[in-house]
Amino acid sequence: MELRTLRYFVAVAEELHFGRAATRLHMSQPPLSRAIKQLETEVGALLFTRSPVGVTLTPVGAVLLDEARALLDQADRVRVRVSAAAGVAAITVGILGDSTDPGATRLAAAFRRRHPGIDIRIRDTDLTDPTCGLRAGLVDVALTRAPFDETALAMRELRTDPVGVVLRADDPLAGRGRLRLADLGDRRWFQFPKGTDPIWQSYWNGGERREGPVVRVVHECLQAVLWNGTVGLAPLGHDLPAELAVVPLTDMPPSRVVAVWNAGDTNPLIRSFIEMATTAYRHHH
Repeated sequence: MELRTLRYFVAVAEELHFGRAATRLHMSQPPLSRAIKQLETEVGALLFTRSPVGVTLTPVGAVLLDEARALLDQADRVRVRVSAAAGVAAITVGILGDSTDPGATRLAAAFRRRHPGIDIRIRDTDLTDPTCGLRAGLVDVALTRAPFDETALAMRELRTDPVGVVLRADDPLAGRGRLRLADLGDRRWFQFPKGTDPIWQSYWNGGERREGPVVRVVHECLQAVLWNGTVGLAPLGHDLPAELAVVPLTDMPPSRVVAVWNAGDTNPLIRSFIEMATTAYRHHH
């Protein structure tokens, strides 16, 4: 049993879907299916019950999942300790704007427990760079939100959040149960500074070209709503001051919480970080 095959198996077991697991592993589906069939041949039993909607673990698969996770954890620790001995004992994490996410809090605790000797540096970044300094080499991995230009980056989706519009509490639309983007067509929307990733800018403007005040950080967005009556968009589930209200948008694609890193980066702490992030963000909503 190769570690790589076990990693494939864990991905399928967590996603319970070959297509989603293949996407997560950045590979196509046929070689993933072949690898799992080969593993079933080695084990001498079926690991998954396959159905049109996805797969479920067999009792044998459930046992292997526990063992595979333990083995991969051990392999991660080996890799990290060897690298630490060789002098790679640090990881810099970029966090976009709002680091109070409970997923990030759980991830921080888990990562510290597993890697007590590691120097973890955090770089908080504003809304003008969704990669949190990844391309400039300022961070090794970023906890951020997609979409943005993914060229030469690898990405793992951790969660999706529905998005709402932030309005002043006394705005005529603030009392509505839900809104559509078209209801806000005549409003001013916040803009990011020139040179900001256009895919990112377009998403936060609901896919249209808009006019409005330029902001750099979440706090400035909220102030723009208060002072200028600007429309702001925000993932639902964040606490807002009483003078502001958030109304769910029915036709806005959800905001994807992602971990992202430079595709060729071999720092072993990154893989460990990504796997732990996947778990930390998955099990709670």
